[in-house]
Amino acid sequence: MTHRAPIGHRNPASRLRYPLMLALGFVSLLFAISICGCKNRSHTSDSRLQKIDEMLNAQLPQGTPRSRVEYFLSSRGYQSESHDKNTLVAVVRHIDTETLQPATARVTFHFDSLGKLTSYELQSAPDAPLKP
Repeated sequence: MTHRAPIGHRNPASRLRYPLMLALGFVSLLFAISICGCKNRSHTSDSRLQKIDEMLNAQLPQGTPRSRVEYFLSSRGYQSESHDKNTLVAVVRHIDTETLQPATARVTFHFDSLGKLTSYELQSAPDAPLKP
């Protein structure tokens, strides 16, 4: 049988080990939570469409009512068409202010049975000349 010294008489280094391990575990947990919370909510891997995706993420978050999405598109002059009550397709054009390069995307918006935005998909579309 091994004899262990009472807690008050243990080596000072061993007394620090438990709080240190606890703190390390806590920091690891916070790191894991921050990684999960900072997930990229990108809807495209096409770098040309990134600015359009950022704009849509900011202006039309998940849960936005369909009427708000339709207003957003029409007020900016984007053409849209409805395939059914749960889908809306629009052509969104954006000019990157840093590069002055145009980008055009075909965006398919998906809505739930209550008409709330659940997701959208971006696909590259041909860049058409701007109309005056």
